[in-house]
Amino acid sequence: MLVSRCFRLRAGQLRTIHDLRSRFKDPLSPFYLAPGEKGPESPDPVLPLVTEQARYDSAAAEAKQELSRMGYDPTTFYEQRVVWGDHDSFQHVNNVRYARYFESARIEWMMTLGNEIGGPEKAQAMVKGQGVSLILKSLSIKFKRPVTYPDTLLIAHKPYFPASMSHPRFHFNCRATMYSYSQQVAVAESDSELVWYDYENLKKCDPGPETWGVVLRYTRLQNNS
Repeated sequence: MLVSRCFRLRAGQLRTIHDLRSRFKDPLSPFYLAPGEKGPESPDPVLPLVTEQARYDSAAAEAKQELSRMGYDPTTFYEQRVVWGDHDSFQHVNNVRYARYFESARIEWMMTLGNEIGGPEKAQAMVKGQGVSLILKSLSIKFKRPVTYPDTLLIAHKPYFPASMSHPRFHFNCRATMYSYSQQVAVAESDSELVWYDYENLKKCDPGPETWGVVLRYTRLQNNS
């Protein structure tokens, strides 16, 4: 019965299309177009085609503008694509993945920090745990919205010193925000504590005034914003 009904509907659609074509070919029809003749322009406005790349570029620009407004230095921006395998059985990105995303962004920022302190060699040494580098002491994440595939996230970090830390010597804190291109809103926030660590002697250390000066530059950017 259902197959028969679908067949009748399709047959009716074909007859409608055939009738429409016949009208264009009939010289007595108001719809007739002689061979080579061009039809009238459409009265509807022609809207520009919005491509996927244009949508992506617009979302990326909005995310960067918003994070900059929040006091994040663009040199800390890290883009993270969400893949299907990041989902769990609840049909959104698994909470553990958020920690990985923040970790990837933090490591990229560490390399930026290393480059400012001592160039590419220092950057590589910092992420390989050679000499004086950073080690993660604690991490907390505030989940604000679920993330689903497909999406791209923009993550940024900024160091700060808690009010109780009047004279920093060994460690500092870092705030981070994760911003969704699809949702155009912050979907998670993170707070971490980082310690300067001497990997050769396996103990925390004071990295020296030059290194602290680079970190302080980021905190001044935050305060100025």
